[in-house]
Amino acid sequence: MSFCLNELNEEQMQPVLDTEGAVLVTAGAGSGKTRLLTHRIAYLVTEKNVNPYNILAITFTNKAANEMRERLSAMLPNAIDGMLISTFHSMCVRILRKFIDRIGYGKNFSIYGEDEKERIVKNIIKAKEYEGDDLQKKAIWSISDAKNAGNSPEEYKKLYEYYDYIDEICVIYSEYEKELKKNNALDYDDLLLVTYRLLREDCDALDYCQNRFKYIHVDEFQDTNTVQYELVRLIGVKYGNVFAVGDEDQCIYGWRGADFRNIFNFTHDFKGCRIYKLEQNYRSTQNILSAANMLIKNNTSRLDKTLWTGNGEGEPIEFFRANSETEEASAVVSNIIGLVRSGKYKFSDIAILMRLNALSRSFEEKLIQYGIPHKVFGGFKFFERKEIKDLLAYLKVLCNPNDDEALIRIINFPKRGIGDSTIAQLRNYGAFKNRSLADIIINIETNDELPILVIKKLTGFSELLRALYDKKNNSDIYGLVTYLITALQLNVLYGEDTEENRNRIMHVGEFATSVQQFEENNEGAGLDEYLQMISLYSDTEEMDASDYVSLATVHSAKGLEFKVVYVVGMEEGIFPIIRMDSKADEQEERRLFYVAITRAMQKLIVTYSSTRFIYGQRKQMFPARFLKEAGLLPASSGAKYTSGSRYGDYSSSDGSQQSHYAQSSTAPIRQRPSEAPVKQVGDKAGFVAGASVVHPKFGQGTIVAVTEEHNGKYAQVEFAKVGKVTLALEYAPLKLCD
Repeated sequence: MSFCLNELNEEQMQPVLDTEGAVLVTAGAGSGKTRLLTHRIAYLVTEKNVNPYNILAITFTNKAANEMRERLSAMLPNAIDGMLISTFHSMCVRILRKFIDRIGYGKNFSIYGEDEKERIVKNIIKAKEYEGDDLQKKAIWSISDAKNAGNSPEEYKKLYEYYDYIDEICVIYSEYEKELKKNNALDYDDLLLVTYRLLREDCDALDYCQNRFKYIHVDEFQDTNTVQYELVRLIGVKYGNVFAVGDEDQCIYGWRGADFRNIFNFTHDFKGCRIYKLEQNYRSTQNILSAANMLIKNNTSRLDKTLWTGNGEGEPIEFFRANSETEEASAVVSNIIGLVRSGKYKFSDIAILMRLNALSRSFEEKLIQYGIPHKVFGGFKFFERKEIKDLLAYLKVLCNPNDDEALIRIINFPKRGIGDSTIAQLRNYGAFKNRSLADIIINIETNDELPILVIKKLTGFSELLRALYDKKNNSDIYGLVTYLITALQLNVLYGEDTEENRNRIMHVGEFATSVQQFEENNEGAGLDEYLQMISLYSDTEEMDASDYVSLATVHSAKGLEFKVVYVVGMEEGIFPIIRMDSKADEQEERRLFYVAITRAMQKLIVTYSSTRFIYGQRKQMFPARFLKEAGLLPASSGAKYTSGSRYGDYSSSDGSQQSHYAQSSTAPIRQRPSEAPVKQVGDKAGFVAGASVVHPKFGQGTIVAVTEEHNGKYAQVEFAKVGKVTLALEYAPLKLCD
């Protein structure tokens, strides 16, 4: 046996050995859930002789699924090939590709993202001539809310008849469903809901799933929504061997339908369910856990548990109050520089976590200025860039000719003089003939009922599509993509030498590389499988082993850990967020801060700003209520806090208090934040006040002053283009003018 049960503690050992029937493990943050799950699966295979084909392990991110797969591969060489380890959505896509034709869809269905959803809803509102502020936004949210709960338009209307615009919303929902069906498409929520409906309606599909997945393991069970829970119950009811691992204290996705009460429902729906607790934390120090325990005990809807660790007390938690978001960012980044230069930490050991992605700007600016490599997660994703979505739309049409939404996106890309009038005529003709737009265009010369001008405009596009379909049938995916890029002449389209075009060309190249890597890693996979992977993609999968600081929303950092964590923007109205409507919302916000705290392994620094420019104006801000609940601020309201206050410290009556951070705004600027800073070689003796210099991006300037900070030299330069900028002479690509 290539794994050892002795690696488990007493708390972990008991549920691993309890292999038959329903088991619920309530597992605290950092308590070794992945180790527990992988050892239990290995134990089933090696000691209980369970066929790997009959084991299902479900988690919520591709990253977590890949980690589990890698661990099991090391523990069970050659024994996991038949095992399914996947996310809920990936599992459902697999089931649908096998059985969806039984309920009236083609197996080559498209998976729609938010862009397609917004475009369809917008068109429906326009066609119905509906009016109302934010109706589109409300309808999109309601459609997702309904699907997460398994509600049809009619059911949703009965449940929420008191909602503003509920009649219009449910008409939009109904029309939206018709449009998806016509396009042979499912949206992200449908992957779950349609699978659930398939299994309820088709006995063969249900028998297949139940008999294959005799041992079901579900990670992050607190994050399941109604449909996900019902899927587990439906598949698991025959054999009853369902192993659920979760932590209601880390349920932070209520806004997208997650219901931590499923943990309690599980114990009722699976009779004889045994419950185990994991309270020993392997990640953090006791000081960090004590703050987390103090905070979360203020929530009432939870199973009682208290995290503890053998890691020792560790360093005190640090607290910092800034006067503005700029000072907050300067303090954090200065502190990061000190930590890295001490030799104790690398940039990759460090994360800056925030409630709202909008707060990242000031930190990004300072990280760029100091020349610190970093990546932003929970914001704009690679596959959401326009140039990438245009290429993906071509591939979607090639994979699913019924996908009219994808075709509309590319019909005039690159520009072919095809406007709204031509598209409207095509749509009407397609509806009259009950044919997809791709079918009409590919055979455009046979559609003599269309106006001659329309046929002429579409002839070139028709020839391109036919050539692409031919290439698809006679090439691998990488060959198809490189042919597509050449056929679209993107090097000409993005030929003007601007930074934006250079970035677009670079992104297109990265896209082709991603296709090549996919084929290398998935031998025999087809275009539909590549598009499926993209549809289920998460930006945290871009995390790698290179050395950079991570900026992330707390939501996107869940499941990750860092030696040093800064939780920033801890102000009322931001964290907790201003839009809280109920006690349940407050409890979820508290759980979110609990998740942020428990990402830290060795050092935790919490910051807030007494003023912040937000929503178009500078506002006075106040420390978040959670800071007192976690013991990071004293409960008394009379204490005065100064910049740099440390955990447990507050100022004397004269306000005297030394900052624990370097308070400097020096700022070396870098242009490629995802790469390591490149040291500049050569003598820097001539870089003195008054010297004329040139920078490849900022142009010519004059050095105003030179200072030494953080064991390095910095030059403040007045540029004609951008004004004063402070640059690290060690890294900045500055040259002296002759």
